[in-house]
Amino acid sequence: MTEIKDRSMIETKDKWDLSLIYKTQKDFENELEITKNLILEYRKKYENHTMDNANIFYNSIIDSLEISRKLDKLYVYASMKSDEDVSNNDNQELKNKVINLYDLATANMFFVDTELLKEDYAKIEEFYQDEPKLLEHEVNIKDTFRYKKHTLSDIEEKLLSNISKAFGNDEQTYGYLTDSDMTFGTIKNEDNKEVELTDTNYSIYIKSKDRRVRKEAFDALYNHYKQFKNTITSTFDGSIKQSVSIAKLRKYNSAFEASLFKDEISIDVYNTLVNTIHENLNIFHKYYDLKKKVLNLDEFHLYDVYVEMVKDYDKKYSFDEAKQIVINALSVLGNDYIETFKKAFDEKWIDIYPNKNKRGGAYSGGSYDTKPYILLNYQGTLNDVSTLAHEGGHSMHSYYTRTNQPIQYGDYPIFVAEVASTVNEILLAKYMLKNSTSKEEKLVILNQLLELFKGTIYRQVMFSEFEKYAYDLVENDDVITSDKLCDKYYQLNKLYFGDNVVVDDLIRYEWEKVPHFYYNFYVYKYATGISAACKIVDGILNNEKDALDNYLNMLKSGSRQNPLDTLKIAGVDMTDKEVYESAIKMFDETIEEFKTLIEK
Repeated sequence: MTEIKDRSMIETKDKWDLSLIYKTQKDFENELEITKNLILEYRKKYENHTMDNANIFYNSIIDSLEISRKLDKLYVYASMKSDEDVSNNDNQELKNKVINLYDLATANMFFVDTELLKEDYAKIEEFYQDEPKLLEHEVNIKDTFRYKKHTLSDIEEKLLSNISKAFGNDEQTYGYLTDSDMTFGTIKNEDNKEVELTDTNYSIYIKSKDRRVRKEAFDALYNHYKQFKNTITSTFDGSIKQSVSIAKLRKYNSAFEASLFKDEISIDVYNTLVNTIHENLNIFHKYYDLKKKVLNLDEFHLYDVYVEMVKDYDKKYSFDEAKQIVINALSVLGNDYIETFKKAFDEKWIDIYPNKNKRGGAYSGGSYDTKPYILLNYQGTLNDVSTLAHEGGHSMHSYYTRTNQPIQYGDYPIFVAEVASTVNEILLAKYMLKNSTSKEEKLVILNQLLELFKGTIYRQVMFSEFEKYAYDLVENDDVITSDKLCDKYYQLNKLYFGDNVVVDDLIRYEWEKVPHFYYNFYVYKYATGISAACKIVDGILNNEKDALDNYLNMLKSGSRQNPLDTLKIAGVDMTDKEVYESAIKMFDETIEEFKTLIEK
């Protein structure tokens, strides 16, 4: 294993340049103080006066945007400084100062939407006549007015706000239980040595080539979760009841409808997704038939699901090699895209290598007034190359949005957030498959693609069905019990994996280890995101008329439209089953390509 260096030993050229945000900490502190004063002044200036006339209303919007802009810039700087070395208390303190400033802003600017929603929209239309510059903010004003029928009285809103401070404890309790308090005993590893099983190393042992090891890990983990089924059912039930109660108070028909409302998404999108997956479960079954054959197993159990179908692949790619591969792969997106993408390397957007105490994983960050920075922990694996393409997709989406939209529309909706990153991942895989001369490398790439489709489409849709079942129990005044949840989860596994996979009884407790069930209907968005990406990639690689221009225009559109209309710019209609079928078709083609190559 490569030794992890101190940050001081990482070359400057390989680290992001945060001095582009603030040259010195003194500059940061000055901005912090300026922003604090702006927040306090905002309340004095506008509370109870926001809607006095068109000019005051317009200025309240401009001043609010300025405060938000400064807060975001401060947070990006402090957060990324903290991520460079999470053990550095000084940087943690900077981050906490900004978080406190966000709280101050919430406390002093809470009245804005409340005062606006006391008015009829007819008054706003009069304001447009008096102050035409308000029309530059019309989309956001209309969006705020969508919430009018779901907004309570001042007293009720204040009461709900105070009560809400106690909400979230169920998720927090679940986190403490599963992350800290639960232990899973020991198993014997491949060398027959007794080792402690943890939630972290489980992901290693469940992929073991030794079937005894992965079965031991599977049995040990889920037998332990079984012991906590009632406790975790209680935290999940509490979380659902909070969401359902708030939805009812705000006059939504259901918590699911409330979750869809923000993005203006019809339940038809969800239903079309689930129905299309059900119609194509045979492709999922086909994938596991292939895996059973490749692994040469008489019976395929759920503890065999995560074993790689290919041998260990240890090829390393230098960062310069990865950079060139990704640039070549994305060249189909045009010269403007590539020349802009190269700025990520030339202008030091990227923090490349791991160092001691650096935050793990990878992300794309930044604000409207900064570069769209990228944090990596690059160690030269094929997955690291893919991560560069993925996070580069996020940053390019951010760059195009921020350079083509004013601040009020300078971000993109969460519903479309994973589309650009997944487009890049798929384009990279397609490029490498076409240009690689190594059978082994091609098999690894195909295997990664298969895992992407399996985990992001089918598994997430199965999760979403389970989540909706649990919510429906509460919505219909039924009682949630651990047996109902476990039985439903087991039935869904039987449905999704099919007759040729042995669905082990202990899988009924797997739902207990999925934190996403506390995120209020988020999981299905993984499936919609990759489906949209597949549709876009198909159009670009098949040189469909205007496919590339439409995609780039979508990246530039920000939040001027709702997510469904935003995706329609790229020729993607999320209410049309054809979008989901395009992803399933690509999954099926990848299965066939893998099968053909491995049989050579």
